[in-house]
Amino acid sequence: MHVRRVRALLMGGQACVFYGAAEFSRGTDIAIVADSANLARLRRALADLSAECIAIPELTLRHLRRGHAVQFRCMHPDAYRMRIDVMSRMRGVDDFPELWRRRTTIVLPDGTRCDIMSLPDLLKAKKTQRDKDWPMIRRLIEAHYFGHRGRATAATVNFWLRELRTPALLREVVLQHPRAAARWSPTRAAVAAAARDDSDAIGAALAAEELAERRADREYWRPLIDELAQMRRARK
Repeated sequence: MHVRRVRALLMGGQACVFYGAAEFSRGTDIAIVADSANLARLRRALADLSAECIAIPELTLRHLRRGHAVQFRCMHPDAYRMRIDVMSRMRGVDDFPELWRRRTTIVLPDGTRCDIMSLPDLLKAKKTQRDKDWPMIRRLIEAHYFGHRGRATAATVNFWLRELRTPALLREVVLQHPRAAARWSPTRAAVAAAARDDSDAIGAALAAEELAERRADREYWRPLIDELAQMRRARK
């Protein structure tokens, strides 16, 4: 992708590894800007990998802009059977130009630059109906907290108060930053419960947050799944 200058952001399990929350992943998930020039570059990169589309829908701007994921399997010996999932639009996540502006860029040992979805954006993308995503969200925020608590900024504290899903750590942040916690208490029940040191209420608030996100994700995907079913019937 880098060689072909595809404007893309790594997300999914491999992005989680870079943020310190290891997750085994057989595939690569990327978000791309959905325009004609970038799509042409992506097609050339997929051809380099001998990648074949393995499911409906096919790779088109219309499908990407609608919010569908397009799935490929690489057959090149250097990436044999590796799966690549391509998306451009996701529920609750900003449009690509904003994601690109906030991206994290790392340089690999071989000098290759890798653009990764920012941690806050990755968390939003992972708030789905899938069971596996919620433990990963928790680990991602824990890793960020343990890596930055010694040099916390106001923005970092607000990030933790908005996203932490570990009751003991949320309580710790509330105790250390009571003024910031007071500002969050009216809008996040888990923070208000942590300020009261009410463990049961913290757990209940976190569970309610997760349930609401799962429901919203199911509603988001319902029309897209119906469209996929229509595509399958039309193909038959």
